[in-house]
Amino acid sequence: MRERKTTDPPHSSTNLSEGKEKLRLKQEVVIKCTAAACILLLTIINCLNVRLATSVMNIFTAAKLMALLVIVVGGLVLLAKGQTQSFQNGFQGTNARIGAVGVAFYQGLWSYDGWNNLNYVTEELKKPEVTLPRAVMIAIPLVTCLYLLVNVSYLAAMTPSELLSSGAVAVTWGDKVLGSWAWLMSLSVALSTFGSSNGTFFSGGRVCYIAAREGHMPDILSMAHVRRLTPSPALMFTSVMSLIMIISGNFTSIVNFFSFIAWLFYGMTISGLLYLKIKKPELPRSYKVPIIIPIIVLIAAVYLVLAPIIDQPQIEILYIIAFIFSGIILYFPLVRFKCHPRFLQTITLHLQLFLEVAPTTKDTD
Repeated sequence: MRERKTTDPPHSSTNLSEGKEKLRLKQEVVIKCTAAACILLLTIINCLNVRLATSVMNIFTAAKLMALLVIVVGGLVLLAKGQTQSFQNGFQGTNARIGAVGVAFYQGLWSYDGWNNLNYVTEELKKPEVTLPRAVMIAIPLVTCLYLLVNVSYLAAMTPSELLSSGAVAVTWGDKVLGSWAWLMSLSVALSTFGSSNGTFFSGGRVCYIAAREGHMPDILSMAHVRRLTPSPALMFTSVMSLIMIISGNFTSIVNFFSFIAWLFYGMTISGLLYLKIKKPELPRSYKVPIIIPIIVLIAAVYLVLAPIIDQPQIEILYIIAFIFSGIILYFPLVRFKCHPRFLQTITLHLQLFLEVAPTTKDTD
């Protein structure tokens, strides 16, 4: 009998690739819907009560620290067993271009970005001239040492290629080290992400609130709820902007572009600080730091802004810069010369009644 040879239909590979693409799109939709649900939940929490928001922050921060300690202890156990192979070629194949290093800093510094969030809520702190420096001096070294030990633990459990190819490094570490308890890492990553988002949301809403109170944004954003005393309009505005960013982008691009904008403004802020420190030393200051510290931060900010542009320019960066400077079009008529159309006052009045908010006064004590 003659054997029949079977071959795959010519369109089978096409169908397979289309199926993978559909699966990827479905996964992306699920991830974005989950992120949107978390943002809406955080909006409700922060609009209801300030103490509730801070309690959520404290609880999830404690859960995150516990997970990191588990990873650190697990890494120390692996090192004690002699698993040090990954450290022998850990930097093999490293891309040392100035632009690549700058983008790598964007991703790495994202983990440390909480250092600036406390500055946004100094008005709500007790004795900020004491609390703020103390929190920064304790938190940054603690986080640096902890994350360093966590990365050592990752390299003890995984090869550099596994580390780079992993979509969630902590989850991959849990699969390799914790066995049947690996689900704890997935839960910890989710809790950590939610808690971190709550902290950023809490402080980001205050930025809009203060900007509006200074006349740089619509008046409705400078108001607080009459009973709950939370800046709910500013928090809702922040939520809407976050949802738009989720729809239009992915995590990597959002981190890179946000970091570019953030370090651009960090650099301008530090430049203003140095100017005041040199030109107006008589101004009162709540606390003082050596001038070398802002100089180092300014140098880092200049590098992080210019390095990716010089080494690997992208058209998206031009869009970002154009978007930033487009604010000048609105600044002069609306902020500088205060030419407010009448319909804005009507909209503000209706929103004020609907949201049950009222203007706040600045505490001058």
